[in-house]
Amino acid sequence: MSMKINRLEIENVKRIKAVKIEPRENGLTLIGGNNNQGKTSVLDSIAWALGGERFKPSQATREGSAIPPNLHIVMNNGLVVERKGKNSALKVTDPNGNKGGQQLLNEFVEQLALDLPKFMESSGKEKAQTLLQIIGVGDQLVELEKEEKELYQERLYIGRTADQKEKFAKEQPYFPEAPKDLISPSDLIRQQQEILTRNGENQRKRENLHKLEQDYQKINDTLSELLAKQKKIEEDLRIARLSATDLQDESTAELEESISNIEEINRKVRANLDKEKAEDDAKGYRSQYNELTEKINDLRSKKNSLLDSAELPLPELSVADGELIYKGQKWDNMSGSERLKVSTAIVRKLNPDCGFVLLDKLEQMDMETLKEFGLWLESEGLQAIATRVSTGDECSIIIEDGYVAGQEHPQAEQKKEWKAGAF
Repeated sequence: MSMKINRLEIENVKRIKAVKIEPRENGLTLIGGNNNQGKTSVLDSIAWALGGERFKPSQATREGSAIPPNLHIVMNNGLVVERKGKNSALKVTDPNGNKGGQQLLNEFVEQLALDLPKFMESSGKEKAQTLLQIIGVGDQLVELEKEEKELYQERLYIGRTADQKEKFAKEQPYFPEAPKDLISPSDLIRQQQEILTRNGENQRKRENLHKLEQDYQKINDTLSELLAKQKKIEEDLRIARLSATDLQDESTAELEESISNIEEINRKVRANLDKEKAEDDAKGYRSQYNELTEKINDLRSKKNSLLDSAELPLPELSVADGELIYKGQKWDNMSGSERLKVSTAIVRKLNPDCGFVLLDKLEQMDMETLKEFGLWLESEGLQAIATRVSTGDECSIIIEDGYVAGQEHPQAEQKKEWKAGAF
């Protein structure tokens, strides 16, 4: 059974003179009133009574009062909690008359239920960690998120590198007329030398022909004397002419042009090779990027499955990237009422034995939202005692100058001894 407050009586605490309240078992008990009348003092008194010395107000006794604070709270299981006397000593009595202390209260009182702003003001990651530890998947999710972060960083590097390679490839000029491989100057020079050697042989043959023609001319001048020689020379001449008839010199112009342009040609070849390499590198990195994306998506699916299988305090409440998410919104984008609803649900989950929560300053809720919040509390079997600067009909009670409006109350200063339930 969740512990709830059946009745509370407070006297001379902060701005409270004498207040008696019987909160609703389930739903919202709204304490209204104008500013500085004692609304928040009621919540502080409950927190002090049940939470211990760490919740004691720095100036607990009402200003101007000679009577020390008196607090009397009856829980729904009959447990009675009292603080009274000069030192506001704690007395806890169970229905059988057995006495206990703060340790007994700590078994069912959730500290954050007494100090909900502490939870609400914590960082987004602290809220998320609280939730994850409650549902028992914190450590697993931390490991998955660590692995996801590492893969994400690796993919980010791979993606940027792929983008750089693709950009470099696009910016590189391409020369379709350039050969595939770099040209070797030594090969071109060797080919040129071979052609020059063949051309030199041709020149030697031409010179031989020229010499024979000159000899023939001389012989012809002395034909009568050199007739025999003439026949031989004519035969040689015939042969020489036959040998030289089909000779044709090879051009070295193309090679000479290649040699003179070798740097330009090789520049184009290198540019083409760089472009092709950059394109191949980009494809490789893009493939790695896609593989990492699949791994990241797989990790995210595992995270979602882990959270889907966990028993969360609220439907549509989850954790993403280390932040609380409710209805698709992070904490800073939630409405004030959604934040209260999420906080209340998580605090309830922290200690299911604690069936109540204290809420201060519900001014941000309009009437419709207040109604919805109250219905949700009832459906969850939760008791909420809250304050609101208002004197409207939505308030369960109104605090005026330290008293509950409409309640009969004696002058606290005239009382010599305080008795629970007697005002």
